[in-house]
Amino acid sequence: MDLNERLEEIAAGCLVKSEHFLVAVKTNLRINPIRIVIVVDGDHGVSIDDCATISRSLSERMDEEVEIDDYTLEVTTPGVDQPLKLIRQYVRNKGRIVKVHLKNKDVVRGPLTEVDEDGITISAEKKNGKKVTHVKQNIPFSEIEKTIVQIAFK
Repeated sequence: MDLNERLEEIAAGCLVKSEHFLVAVKTNLRINPIRIVIVVDGDHGVSIDDCATISRSLSERMDEEVEIDDYTLEVTTPGVDQPLKLIRQYVRNKGRIVKVHLKNKDVVRGPLTEVDEDGITISAEKKNGKKVTHVKQNIPFSEIEKTIVQIAFK
């Protein structure tokens, strides 16, 4: 088992609430001290206090179970510019406007209306001159390059 796999296993065991889930483990072994970033999300968000609790628990377990002498540990949530990776993240963002970059290089934008194990459905924006209409579009996960949630300013 490599370091990232071991850290994923330990981090998953340190999540404080069942609604929390691990998004990614990133390590940079080329710098000293080694940098470890644990990205967590939650069905209803993750607070700063949750991140601190996870970080303390994870640090204690790493000190006991992983042979790394010098490291920095950061527990964070995905940034607004980070693509969605897990089905749970798609479910959490139902109703929000997403920009979906497809593997065929097309880009589709509109509200995320449905999510299942095979893919998503969005109300895709179709522009005809100045008029914008919405068309229901099913997109299998296998066709998605990346999906970014769009920030709406009111």
